[in-house]
Amino acid sequence: MNLSDYMNKYIESGSDKKCCWFNNSWWSRKKFGELADECTEILRASGFSHGQRLAVLMPNSPMTLAIILATWRLGGVFCPLNEKTGELSLTKTLDLLKPFAVILSESVKPELENSLKNSGWVCSRFDYESLRGNENFTGKTAPADDFDKTLAVIFSTSGTTGDPKAVPLTHENIYDNIKACLEHVPDLTPSDSLINVLPNFHAFGFTIGCILPFVLDATQVLLTSFMPPSNVIKAIIETKLTVLLLVPTMLGFAASMVERMGVKISGIKLVIAGGDRYNTKLDDRITAAFGVPLIEGYGITECSPVLAVNPTPSVRKLGTVGPALPRFELQLRSESGEITQIPGEGVLWTRGPSVASCYYHAPEVTSERFIDGWFNTGDYVSIDSDGYIKILDRVTDIIIVGGFNVYPQEVEAILDEHPAVNTAVVVGMPNDMSGEVPKAFIVKNQGVEVSERELIQFCKERLSHYKVPRSVEFVESLPISATGKILRRVLRQKEREKK
Repeated sequence: MNLSDYMNKYIESGSDKKCCWFNNSWWSRKKFGELADECTEILRASGFSHGQRLAVLMPNSPMTLAIILATWRLGGVFCPLNEKTGELSLTKTLDLLKPFAVILSESVKPELENSLKNSGWVCSRFDYESLRGNENFTGKTAPADDFDKTLAVIFSTSGTTGDPKAVPLTHENIYDNIKACLEHVPDLTPSDSLINVLPNFHAFGFTIGCILPFVLDATQVLLTSFMPPSNVIKAIIETKLTVLLLVPTMLGFAASMVERMGVKISGIKLVIAGGDRYNTKLDDRITAAFGVPLIEGYGITECSPVLAVNPTPSVRKLGTVGPALPRFELQLRSESGEITQIPGEGVLWTRGPSVASCYYHAPEVTSERFIDGWFNTGDYVSIDSDGYIKILDRVTDIIIVGGFNVYPQEVEAILDEHPAVNTAVVVGMPNDMSGEVPKAFIVKNQGVEVSERELIQFCKERLSHYKVPRSVEFVESLPISATGKILRRVLRQKEREKK
């Protein structure tokens, strides 16, 4: 199966039917289909073919959707990237993916484009709505990847060591996840209009914002950015949006903007949050702003990404992420790997047709998380007698800042480059605005002085803004386990006890 079949069927279902809203106007399915056809022909003529990867740095737009469809029609793999991840990280990721070409949006800075070109990558700028100027686009000869002939998309992260890590998802993975969501959340119907503002390099935004509307036969409202939030509120009102998909940080901003603008939102029937832990203190404000209670879900890129969600507002359990979607098998295990009872607490392991089978060309990392068909989510959870899941802590050390993953080891590697730093440890601290923020604990080298401000500036010059520690604490020593491992959870707990 190929998801392009569902997208083609969607286009053919009615030329005058609405497809997507962008830049203050609705696109018909016919208009979108024509753009997708042009895009397909340009890619085909450029030499792009089955098994090749296409890297794309472009926010949500009709062109992004057209590139996705064109890539899949030709048997290729769509590789969405985050331009703000930093030049070094992007270059490492491209070395891993070996793409046919790198598609850039009009908003990408020329300095980044020149740097990528100097590294040997073929780059081409695409407009959000038109292919004018791309008629002679030609990519770089790239090896066809027999890694998995059913691959649809590869999501990239910086990885736990600062080296790139990529999650390859097949057409079956993504389709099963969408199908499971539609079975599990009965209020989603073809008459709905879903917001598509989460970035497409974010698995939640890609699967649920970009692709689910095509499978559901619904419409989507495209926004290139969540900022400023006032534009999001205006789009909600103008398009008569029915389904709001946001990470909790965005929801907090959106609710504040509704209050500030003094507008009344009507017609929304579902507000779905995922991508980060939801602060239940926001619940009354969310309900007041959008007219319905929020339903919280939980996902992880390796699960395509939705693993669980509260099915409806009427059966939600506030503070939980709901029960698992159909076809997900769950296990709770101790940190040493022993299976424990459900209901109970433990590290969450899962398997099912939505779950990836490995990391892209990374057998050593794969062997750490994928074992005998089961995937270790890295999250410590409780599951009650009704199957509702509550996220208690992350066994892995990922920090989630406003829905974006920050790997402590990447930040620590930068801090370790500073001549005053002997040892750096970075952990996530709770934050009302962004969910979490990084904090650095530093053991200095003897006889060398450095200030908190200097280290933060050092990071700002080398890391994306959301990865930069918001605070630095200098310590004489760090908590160590019997095996010599730094105990990050002890640092987190001590910090929380101060509040």
